[in-house]
Amino acid sequence: MTRKTLIRLLATFLLTTVSLVEAQQKRTKMPRVGFLLDGSEPSLHKEAFLDGMHQLGYVDGKNVAIEYRWAEGRYERLPDLAADLVGLNVDVIVALSTVAARRAKDVTKAIPIIMVSGDPVETGLVVSLARPGGNITGLATFSPELSTKRLEVIKEIVPKVQRVAVLWDLDGPASAVAFREITLAADAMGLKVQSLGVRGPTPILEATFKDAKKEGAAALLTVGGPLIRQHRRQIVGLAVKNQLPAIYDSREFAEVGGLMSYGTNLADIFRRAAVFVDKILKGAKPAELPVEQPTKFEFVINLKTARQIGLTIPPNVLARADKVIR
Repeated sequence: MTRKTLIRLLATFLLTTVSLVEAQQKRTKMPRVGFLLDGSEPSLHKEAFLDGMHQLGYVDGKNVAIEYRWAEGRYERLPDLAADLVGLNVDVIVALSTVAARRAKDVTKAIPIIMVSGDPVETGLVVSLARPGGNITGLATFSPELSTKRLEVIKEIVPKVQRVAVLWDLDGPASAVAFREITLAADAMGLKVQSLGVRGPTPILEATFKDAKKEGAAALLTVGGPLIRQHRRQIVGLAVKNQLPAIYDSREFAEVGGLMSYGTNLADIFRRAAVFVDKILKGAKPAELPVEQPTKFEFVINLKTARQIGLTIPPNVLARADKVIR
């Protein structure tokens, strides 16, 4: 064997080996998922999402890598956090709020985005639920009948109510949509709405509640969003202090002392986000995956709080509760 022939054989062997190694690396490459949230850790969002991933066989650090980015309630941080995930070249971004999804969409038109949004069509995230278009799909948490149902419950426990205060985040696009729906539902029921719009990062809630009482509000509704959730303990405490019967959009509030909550089962929604991630990692295109709507709702009543504010919950209302905190 000549020296040239030997060199050629060695070169062929090395090229074949490199190609096999590269092919193996591609086969074993761990998918990377970006997790973008405007709230802070720990959160129901993360816990439920990871539970959904586990049910599908994904374990962070073993067969999937999840990169977490938290805005800690500061919306202005989201563009940089989203850009950071894009810079990491993640395979998919999970944005579990309207604002987070919007900021992710602003920085990438290529990476698939799985969003959870109050009303993704109204807020411009997708073209339609059936055909979202672009690189974003996911789940909607908003259902128009929720506003009416919450007001109906308020009227059942406070029959003489005429004016309802609504606490909502002025900077939240989905919150604005929900506030409008509440106003329309209240008008149809002959109720007046008092807007308690707040802004972060630290809304002046004490004065907000005093204004509500001064102007004759007999009950309180909240519109969900990271800012409102972040201050839920303070909000619940002020509602009790001001003797305002309140109904919240998430059980997180009832569990920390809120009188009642009625709304989408958020844990179920966040778990279902993992199903979308699984489909994307297996090759599905976001534009081809219809946005899904909520299928599970929950009604929670906190009887301890009812006693604290001197309110009696009618038996027919109690009977409808999915959970009663005693």
